[in-house]
Amino acid sequence: MDLRGSHTIGMILPLYLIFYFITDSVSKESCDSPLVSALPQSAFTSSSELSNSHGPGFAKLNRRDGAGGWSPLDSNKYQWLEIKLEQRTEITAIASQGRYGSSDWVTHYLLMFSDTGHNWRPYRQEDSIGAFSGNSNADSVVMYKLQQPVIAQYVRILPLDWNSNGRIGLRLEAYGCQYKSDVVGFDGSAHLLFRPDPSTTPANRDVLSMNFKTLLNSGMLVHMEERSGHTLTLELFRGKLILQLRKGRGSSADVHPLVSLGSLLDDQHWHHVSVERIRGLMNFTVDKNTQQFQLPESWSHFEINEISFGGTSAAGLQKSHSRRKFQGCLENVLYNDISVMERAEEKQVSITGNVSFTCAESIDVPVTFASPGSFLALPWVTGEESVSVALQFRTWNKAGLLMTFDLKHNVGTLWLYLNEGRARLQIHKTGRIMIDITAGAGLNDGQWHSLELAVRRGRLAVTLDRTDSSTASTSFPVAPDSQLFLGGCPDAEHSSCRNPFSVFQGCMRIIRTDGALVDLIRVQQMLFGNFSDLQMDMCGIVDRCSPNRCEHGGRCSQSWSTFHCNCSATGYSGATCHSSIYEASCEAYKHKGNTSGFYYIDVDGSGPIKPQLIYCNISDKAWMVIQHNNTELTKLKVSSGINQHLAHFNYSADVEQIQAIITQAEYCEQELSYHCKNSRLLNTPDGAPFSWWVGRSGEAHMYWGGAVPGSQQCACGLQENCVHPEHFCNCDADSKEWSNDSGLLSHKEHLPVRALTLGDISRSGSEAAYRVGPLQCYGDNSFWNAAYFNKETSYLHFPTFHGELSADISFLFKTSSSSGVFLENLGIKDFIRIELSSPTLVLFSFDVGNGPLEVKVETASALNDERWHQVRAARNVKEASLYVDHHPGAVQKAPADGHMHLQLNSQLFVGGTASRQKGFLGCIRSLKLNGKTLDLKERAEITPGVTPGCPGHCSSYRELCKNQGSCVEDHSGFTCDCSLSPFTGTFCHKDVSAFFKPGTSVTYTFKEPYELHRNVSAQSSSIYSDLTLRGENVSLSFRTSQAPALLLYISSYYRESLAVLLNRNGHLDVRYKLQHNRDAEVFRASGRNLANGLLHHVSIQRLAETLSIQVDQHAQEYFNLTSDTEFNAIKSIVLGKVSESGEVDPEIARLNALGFTGCLSVVQFNSISPLKAALLYPDTSPVIVTGPLTESSCGSSLPSNPYAAETTHSLTDHVGSVNTGEPIVNAINSDSALIGGVIAVVIFVSLAVLAVMARFLYRRKETFQTQEPKAGKTEDSPETPFNTDPNSQSIISDNQKEYFI
Repeated sequence: MDLRGSHTIGMILPLYLIFYFITDSVSKESCDSPLVSALPQSAFTSSSELSNSHGPGFAKLNRRDGAGGWSPLDSNKYQWLEIKLEQRTEITAIASQGRYGSSDWVTHYLLMFSDTGHNWRPYRQEDSIGAFSGNSNADSVVMYKLQQPVIAQYVRILPLDWNSNGRIGLRLEAYGCQYKSDVVGFDGSAHLLFRPDPSTTPANRDVLSMNFKTLLNSGMLVHMEERSGHTLTLELFRGKLILQLRKGRGSSADVHPLVSLGSLLDDQHWHHVSVERIRGLMNFTVDKNTQQFQLPESWSHFEINEISFGGTSAAGLQKSHSRRKFQGCLENVLYNDISVMERAEEKQVSITGNVSFTCAESIDVPVTFASPGSFLALPWVTGEESVSVALQFRTWNKAGLLMTFDLKHNVGTLWLYLNEGRARLQIHKTGRIMIDITAGAGLNDGQWHSLELAVRRGRLAVTLDRTDSSTASTSFPVAPDSQLFLGGCPDAEHSSCRNPFSVFQGCMRIIRTDGALVDLIRVQQMLFGNFSDLQMDMCGIVDRCSPNRCEHGGRCSQSWSTFHCNCSATGYSGATCHSSIYEASCEAYKHKGNTSGFYYIDVDGSGPIKPQLIYCNISDKAWMVIQHNNTELTKLKVSSGINQHLAHFNYSADVEQIQAIITQAEYCEQELSYHCKNSRLLNTPDGAPFSWWVGRSGEAHMYWGGAVPGSQQCACGLQENCVHPEHFCNCDADSKEWSNDSGLLSHKEHLPVRALTLGDISRSGSEAAYRVGPLQCYGDNSFWNAAYFNKETSYLHFPTFHGELSADISFLFKTSSSSGVFLENLGIKDFIRIELSSPTLVLFSFDVGNGPLEVKVETASALNDERWHQVRAARNVKEASLYVDHHPGAVQKAPADGHMHLQLNSQLFVGGTASRQKGFLGCIRSLKLNGKTLDLKERAEITPGVTPGCPGHCSSYRELCKNQGSCVEDHSGFTCDCSLSPFTGTFCHKDVSAFFKPGTSVTYTFKEPYELHRNVSAQSSSIYSDLTLRGENVSLSFRTSQAPALLLYISSYYRESLAVLLNRNGHLDVRYKLQHNRDAEVFRASGRNLANGLLHHVSIQRLAETLSIQVDQHAQEYFNLTSDTEFNAIKSIVLGKVSESGEVDPEIARLNALGFTGCLSVVQFNSISPLKAALLYPDTSPVIVTGPLTESSCGSSLPSNPYAAETTHSLTDHVGSVNTGEPIVNAINSDSALIGGVIAVVIFVSLAVLAVMARFLYRRKETFQTQEPKAGKTEDSPETPFNTDPNSQSIISDNQKEYFI
């Protein structure tokens, strides 16, 4: 052989193969050949023609034959043009043109397809019946590429609108290619059995695909059996396809209903179905909808033994839903690219029963009642001996008129209608109901139902679905006078038909009158009967709940024209249950003014992660606390043969939720502690670790709480303060005394602790205990993610926003500008935009192909006030909504039969537009699109004209600080300083109350003036003068049944005083004595008995001689002092019994002997809160407590939190420091009696310690000693919780500070 020739052939052959495959693939992909231009005129038909030269055969694109196109005799909505192709063909595009040289063209039309010339199917754009836009002149060509190719032999055009100055005129072309079809028909008693060759079947992948069509709503399509006995069944049940898995054989087999797809599949149209298995993953597709799910583990590797099409054995059918074989046609059945139809024709497939390799078409002509004006009138020409009207109908509506007619001889009217999904028949005669019967139930389920009205020999019967029948006797003839009306009545005034009920919207077929089938084609041709607004020869019912547009488990229900989502118990709201009703973090709840408690957290908003009930511990920081199944200190005991203890922790949130929470949080931590006695932990410094913990990703970690990742150390090793410095953990010293290693894990990527392995517990004498605390996180990186736009031309850009069917956008903004675009995203025609149109108007606009739509919210006050305002915009297939703060929102309904998909392709612009016009000036924060936060801060760091972050939160959140609390700015949020408030808590919202007994006294003391003068002469005069008051603000709440009673007593070093008391009648008296040589002046509030055991609030204000008193919500009362107006040198503020020595007013002394029994709450004198100081800061306040004083909630009258009940207990205990005592634990494998004994001892010891502490705290203080404030943070303020000046002025000197907290 010539080597050069062989070499040449070796080069040419690969090139030829490449060329062949390229041309073959191009030919397969190219499906755009003209289909109409070469057809004969006989292939064209129409409803009518204006003349022979305007016939349908001239309706070819760009042709000028005849009159230059088709025009019907009359231009109305009942005209149509039909084309019969040579065979079933794949159609990919359609083009239209007006009639040549005329003013006749179609502006909008419907496109219909059919295999038989009957039972037409409208082309659906985006799952809704949509009209195509036609032409604007006679010559231009408008082409549409179909989103989904159509397989059909017949094409029909229905003009909807045309040129108002002309008439209907049309030329058209369809484009596509040939379609190969292998079909088999089943008569309901046959099936095929196919056994795949195991040697050619891949082990990890199986694909079964086919098309089917049927008129019956139930039947088995496919039954697949695996060698071990597992079966997979695909069956049609009530018009839906159900894929079901059965594990094992026999009656005890484990049945797993997997998934249901599709709806209304019994419409005698072709539907595509495929089932694909890739290892343990299954893809199930019906038409355009796919569901993916995981198979059970036992199905991840299996071999199909046999596949049965059309049915299976009788035993197998009994286990199915439908319990019947399939009746209809299958087409192009492929299993792993093997044509089952070709194998059947070649006798390589077992056939049971009669099957045919053709598809027999049943010609049923349905009619659609689609609008409120739809009706069908049929003449009645038979006698009155008997009456029979039968039909089949399907609808989603609960109500609607099915038929009506006037009775002969004007004796009354019969109505047969749907009411609450039941068929109801009434006969009215001279205003009276003569007959009223009902039959059937649930008739609005979208299924075909048969209905028969029969009257014979004085008996009237209504029968539904051949089984449910109701009858009544008649004493008069029941027969139509002249006409039978179906679905509704004409609008004409002269018509005798009246419809007091809803019109019927749905489909009817197989209409019979006295046993004769009504020819609806003759009705369509207006040769028989009369009609209006009917869609003939088609059933236009649409299942708007398939696929289910209700998200997050919302339940879908529907009527003929719309659907409704029931979002109850889902945690979501909106027309499609898209938007979460919960906040994304505890931080967000805090900034709505909520306090500690359990809250539902939806970390990704409208995303797929479900809401989770989580405890929010809200203080200066908002902590999210996620518990697990064992947060207690747990003791381990030596067990023979067990060398390791393994503990797994199951959290109250799932892995996906926890990961999202940790990612979003600013900081997370989890306590990890180990108490040991002769039990080593990490075996430092050089040994292999005995213990480790497993984090989120499943990786083992050999560092302990308080240490850094990878260090194989404990906290003491990092801080170099271990008990034995040669070790990096206290427990590694292997001491015989109890020790521990405790600390916090805070590396977010490793949290939470999923498992814990403890290894050194098997030696004699080894004892150990461990504790893994709850996961705790604070902060919300998305909540404070902000950017400041300081130029109108600046913007941030992000990838295209994908919100095709559902889009929700939320953000906060603050600005001083009057207008600006918040965000914009563009498509070829579609767009979405949110902007501040004016200081009081926010505008949300978009276009999904139906034309621009605007949703506006106008506010009463201006939004450019440099305060944070929240915007929430949402758009779905049903509606668009816009909400701004708490103002009334705006909602715009979407068109029922319009475009639904929002198709964008440009970048998303934030803070501006692509044109750099109408840019936004100000701050945007926490921008979320479909639950995902855009990182504005990160993008702003690299964008000119935009600054990351945005300070100034108190302007918006100041009002959350209640009761004189002041807002303090933080880098991410704010805190409330309660030092000037008698309240405490996160928002200065929590009252400070105590229950007093007769011997209880709380005395808040001040220095004597001469001491101040002696200590600091340069400043003493100013201090002395500041302690001379010309006015007071006094407020307190109380609850008591004692009268008389002394509530508050304020004394001075000059024997001046102020007393608030209840007299013997329970009335409030205020006694001022501002001159020691004059009697006290008594001012009495209006006579109300306040000693009634109820909570009362008193507010007293004095400015010079003017005094006002207000009790509860009653009007203020005003009085005038006649004595001196200066209150000099205050000595003390006393609550309860006055224990000081010195001259006391006799009336006060008499009351003081009784003491006070009851509750005092939120007591304040100017800026001083003596009760708060005594209860919360007794060691750092100039306060003396005598007698029993216990903090109580007796002063609380606040309503319960609508979101969660506030809790005050701590959720974390046993925080570790080195402890030489044995830990108090939950013992594992220990005797219950021993546990009970330990608990009893613990309770006894705890009570004893509490008694000693109480005695110490409440012992009588004989003298007051100056104390420096303790270092460290208090609840209210990092420095001092009170302004110490009783005159509400600034703190005077550092020397004075030492006397107050």
